[in-house]
Amino acid sequence: MALLSSDKNSQKVKDTERVATEAAKAQEAEQASTGKKRASSYWAVSWNIFKKDKVGVTCLVIVGVLVLIALLAPVLAPYDPDAQSLGDMLKAPSSEHLFGTDEFGRDILSRVIFGCRISLSVGVVSQIIALVFGFLMGVLAGYFGGKVDAVISFVIQVFSSFPFLLFAIVVMFVLGPGLINLYVALGLLMWTSTARLIRGDVMRLKGSEYIQSCILSGGSTWRIIMKHLLPNTISTLIVVSTLGIPNAILSEASLSFLGLGVQPPMASWGQMISASQPYIQSNTYYSVIPGIAIIITVMAFNMLGDSLRDALDPKMRS
Repeated sequence: MALLSSDKNSQKVKDTERVATEAAKAQEAEQASTGKKRASSYWAVSWNIFKKDKVGVTCLVIVGVLVLIALLAPVLAPYDPDAQSLGDMLKAPSSEHLFGTDEFGRDILSRVIFGCRISLSVGVVSQIIALVFGFLMGVLAGYFGGKVDAVISFVIQVFSSFPFLLFAIVVMFVLGPGLINLYVALGLLMWTSTARLIRGDVMRLKGSEYIQSCILSGGSTWRIIMKHLLPNTISTLIVVSTLGIPNAILSEASLSFLGLGVQPPMASWGQMISASQPYIQSNTYYSVIPGIAIIITVMAFNMLGDSLRDALDPKMRS
């Protein structure tokens, strides 16, 4: 008892208690002066880091505007994007047609607005397919290891060894052109990067004490994957999907340009650039406007992905 009493009243214990009390008072004073609570959760800390990044916030706003344009395309478009008016062919930008008209007299602004819907839908849907398939493959490879890991890693290497665009052209040639086939083709071709990253995360996480405790207590593989591995890989999935969407948009534009993606008369930025080739000197705006739309969208998603990576990855925080 004397020993416990002397430890409790020692100078070191008193100093520790004093420091803790002063820290608590300082935090309370900060909260009282700012009216804000100190972020305690992982997501709260990540959001506080992200919102200080002006470039990331600006890109988030741009992406939000693009999503609104895609959702409200029928309301925002001044004309029917497929309505032809042969008397208004290849008109220059004017008050009636802000971006001019194409070779069939269709309003380019309306087609660019509806093209935003096509591009974002291709990026989002193909990434959902890639995330689901890539997550499952990555978890199987990282969690079970051994022969399962060897087979999946070999498949990933095979997919990664081919040039992506050439592989996409072959797949679309086999499946046939069309929007649905484009979703499937891009989703099944873009899963490898997700699987590779998830495999690394799972191999790191499966040695954790709480995972081992769950295994020893009889937890099912499905429960471990959904309750423990998935929540701990959400940040990786968010960053991968944000960086993968612009790649899918560029791939859609390239395939549509080659005639293997979205088919006329459906409005697509890549298809519009392809159709504008014969008029690139006389009506330069026809190809430049959808090209600018692609550049803005791709840059916004890429820089947003970089900002999210910096905010969500603890190793990048400083």
